Amino acid sequence: MLRPPPQLTVSEWAERHRMLGSRASAEPGPWRTSRTPYLKDVMDALSAVHPARRVVFMKGAQVGATESGNNWLGYIMHHVPAPALAVQPTVELAKRFSRQRIDPLLEETPALRERVAPARARDSGNTMLSKEFPGGILVLTGANSAVGLRSMTARFLFLDEVDAYPGDVAGEGDPIALAEARARTFGWRRKAFLVSTPTIAGRSRIEREYLASDQRRFFVPCTACGEMQWLRFERLLWEKGAPETARYHCSACDHPMQEHDKTAMLGGGEWRATAEGQDPHTIGFHISALYSPVGWLSWEQIARDWEAAQGKPEDIKTFKNTVLGETWQEQGEAPDWERLVERREDFAMGVVPPGALVLTAGVDVQDERLECDVWGWAEGFSSWLVDHVVIQGSPRDREPWDELAKLLARDWPRQGGGAMRIARLCVDTGGRDTAAVYGHLRRLRDPRIAPTKGIDGWNRAQPVQGPTPVDALVNGQKLRRGLKLWTVSVSTWKADLYRRLWLGRGDAEEIPPGWVHLPRAIEVEWVKQLVAEQLRTTKDRRGFARQEWAKLRERNEALDCAVLARAALWLLGADRYGDRFWQQLRDQIADAPLRVSELPAAGNVADPPPPSQSAPAPSASDTQRPRGWLAPRSNWLR
Repeated sequence: MLRPPPQLTVSEWAERHRMLGSRASAEPGPWRTSRTPYLKDVMDALSAVHPARRVVFMKGAQVGATESGNNWLGYIMHHVPAPALAVQPTVELAKRFSRQRIDPLLEETPALRERVAPARARDSGNTMLSKEFPGGILVLTGANSAVGLRSMTARFLFLDEVDAYPGDVAGEGDPIALAEARARTFGWRRKAFLVSTPTIAGRSRIEREYLASDQRRFFVPCTACGEMQWLRFERLLWEKGAPETARYHCSACDHPMQEHDKTAMLGGGEWRATAEGQDPHTIGFHISALYSPVGWLSWEQIARDWEAAQGKPEDIKTFKNTVLGETWQEQGEAPDWERLVERREDFAMGVVPPGALVLTAGVDVQDERLECDVWGWAEGFSSWLVDHVVIQGSPRDREPWDELAKLLARDWPRQGGGAMRIARLCVDTGGRDTAAVYGHLRRLRDPRIAPTKGIDGWNRAQPVQGPTPVDALVNGQKLRRGLKLWTVSVSTWKADLYRRLWLGRGDAEEIPPGWVHLPRAIEVEWVKQLVAEQLRTTKDRRGFARQEWAKLRERNEALDCAVLARAALWLLGADRYGDRFWQQLRDQIADAPLRVSELPAAGNVADPPPPSQSAPAPSASDTQRPRGWLAPRSNWLR
């Protein structure tokens, strides 16, 4: 028998039925919407009786957004049974979400425990990524799984942390579009909940969707004059060095409100639309961690985090994304090449400066030559251009690749004693002679070489992905899966380089971590190539802002090589292992035998040191596959 949807809203369902356990909550017990009043309208917009079809929630951390989505899933399973799809950024995160969020939701809420059989029961329909209940099913999947996104039709979609989704799923398109296509057959009855902390301006999916909505903000009253206002970080003021003095100052009367005033402020708050949405069926909410209830993230801690982030662009970016719930504007403006030329330093090319702990290289393949730049690295990702090598010859021919092999076998003397070799080298294979490049790299068989292909995107979590087997042309014959190819998110590394190029020296002329050191001998043309592109904001076909890199001048080989050298450092594990990585390098250098005693004077350009007599070409022992998490020292530390 047909019956109308229940009139119960999601917030009312949560108040009646939701129980929070110690496994998934810092405050176990019955759900209380009064603890986070700003979530009431968000949850009620997800109710079956609400006309909204798409609910967008752009938010900071510590505001309870994910739990509001969990309440919605419980409401669906108990009151509006239908097929539902919950999407996390990856399948692994979907499994973790199932264990840490969904299982406690089912086990600790009596109304749901009755409807979903325990996973231990035979034929229960309760698995890690699938929860069956009378009248419907909840499927969990990752945005990186095209099969998972198209495997079923779903009336309800819970799309969590959408800014961490990949840009394209197995060549089938945007994961949000793929997921929403699964719900079209349900017409006006479908509903999607898009939640995320934002990331980069112009690339953030949640910002794009929020700007297309009615852009609601939570207005709260001043405890002195009653003026309604939404909380801005600029109005949170404190004495420098004393975060405990943080107070929120009213925008109307400048009254300083304290942490304990939050409860009254949130209780008297209301959501107000600040724009006219492009789609009448889409509503959007934005809230920052400034609204976090008393006992969660305090204003004092927010002030403390802000002070700790000063001078650290990556920490400031994290603060804006996770605390303020705002996008980060990348420093995409190209630094002045004249300024970089003026700040060149007196150290010799071809010699490793004493601060550098490891060498990586990037190779840009041109029609008639290979351009190679060798970079030295230290903690904080400070870098030195150690050498710039141009190998003449067509990449279709064997000779330039044999020269590259000699370059990998070469020793670079280290100022202060000893010598180093290149630890990792990335080669851009995306030119017109890709098949020939694959074949020559296959022939070299040096595990330090990483064949790469650049892709657009801002994947900060995994800026280098792979490897993926590709076909290689060897001696005129195609060898299936003959080479392993890495993909590099070039936008991420270009923005990282520009951030480091924009660093300024402190009051005491101290060189900050991440500084890019350039030798006096490097040509002006090379410096121009290093800053040959600029990040620009354009509009896509739907009118949304997007950011892309555009050339300022024709030649950009130095920029490409710098990006590849940085990607090579990532492959070595510098980003993943942090201090442990650099400490092991320091230990290895301290233990290494001193093989080079006579070095060119600083400021003089040294002729390239000849290849070591003991290693005229890469030998079997020199090209052993790296063991453990760090390449063997015999490969690159002499």
